[in-house]
Amino acid sequence: MAGKIIIIAFLIVILYNLGAGLYYMMVDKGATDRTVKALTWRIALSVTLIILVIIGIKLGWIQPHGVGQ
Repeated sequence: MAGKIIIIAFLIVILYNLGAGLYYMMVDKGATDRTVKALTWRIALSVTLIILVIIGIKLGWIQPHGVGQ
């Protein structure tokens, strides 16, 4: 259960950073680097989430359900 909560929390923060990047892009008009920082955070969080899921599967914490097999 804790794994699902962590994954959902990561997804919420990733969506927040995506929205923040869009907002800063529309408001700042390229005057600051807030858009780049928000999107960089989004990419870093996405990569971290993918790595955590892979580690969770390898260690047996997450059980893939076999869709598509």
